[in-house]
Amino acid sequence: MSNQDSQGLRIDEDMEVTLHFTLSLEDGTVVDSTRDKAPATFQVGDGNLPPGFEHPLKGLAVGDTGSFEITPEHAFGQHNPQNIQMLKRDDFESDEPEVGMVMSFADAAGGELPGVIRKIEGEQVEVDFNHPLAGRTLTFEVEVLDVKPATTH
Repeated sequence: MSNQDSQGLRIDEDMEVTLHFTLSLEDGTVVDSTRDKAPATFQVGDGNLPPGFEHPLKGLAVGDTGSFEITPEHAFGQHNPQNIQMLKRDDFESDEPEVGMVMSFADAAGGELPGVIRKIEGEQVEVDFNHPLAGRTLTFEVEVLDVKPATTH
């Protein structure tokens, strides 16, 4: 398919999209951006982007830009107090926990779950397993560079 043909395509399910994006907090702090590196390429619906980020992109075409406010419910969820756990200092075998440190923990399924050390009191260590951006409203700015039908590998 030539570049000419893709000009009329719009972002929808099963489309491969290449774009530049900037993700920022309410106060304008940039959390992530492709502006200073290679653009991001993903297939709509492949799980690489939360649905709340994909939905506002639908209907955009090559050359389109947009700025979208993504609420916590559509981004990384609300901050859940149940995701804050108290662990014993003895549970930390090799690394000595420090406040602010992000550590990897094994989850029940055998995968890895990141947690942030929030507080250390004596033998108790408070670990927050919420996504670091949970509870935050984010601004998602995009510039669509390419849209084409996804090819299955």
